[in-house]
Amino acid sequence: MNLPRIEFAFPGPLRDRLVAAVLDGTKTSTTGLLADYERAGDPLPRAGERYAVVDSADRPVAVVEVTDVRIVALAEVDLAHVVDEGEGDRSVAEWRANHESFWHGPGMRATLDDPAFTVDDTTRVVLERFRVVGVL
Repeated sequence: MNLPRIEFAFPGPLRDRLVAAVLDGTKTSTTGLLADYERAGDPLPRAGERYAVVDSADRPVAVVEVTDVRIVALAEVDLAHVVDEGEGDRSVAEWRANHESFWHGPGMRATLDDPAFTVDDTTRVVLERFRVVGVL
C-alpha cells in the first residue's frame, strides 16, 4: 500500500482508543497543530486525499478519505467538531482541556522541539474531517 499514513496521537493506549473509534465509526474528525505540520514540513491534508490509518504496532488498519479541512484559531473550534472526534468530550471546554494536556505533554513538546510549547486562543489548528473507505 502506497498511501501516506495518518497517525492518531503517539503509539500506546491513546492511539489504540482513537484507532478503535475510527474503526467503529465514532471518530470522523481530528485536530492537529498547524505548528506540527510546519515543523515537520508536511503538506496539509486536502479533501479527497486518502491515508492509511496505522495502529500502535505501526500496522495499517484502515483507509480514510479526507472530506474537509479547515485551519482556525483554537478558540474557534466548535462543538460539532469536538463531538465528531469521538473521544467522549461533551463540551468544547472539556475537549480543549484534554487536548491541551496532550499538546503540552513531553511527547508533543519534543516533536515540536520546544520544551515550553503552549497553546492559547490564537493557536492555529488544522480541523480535519474524514470517512473510512476501507478496513484492512
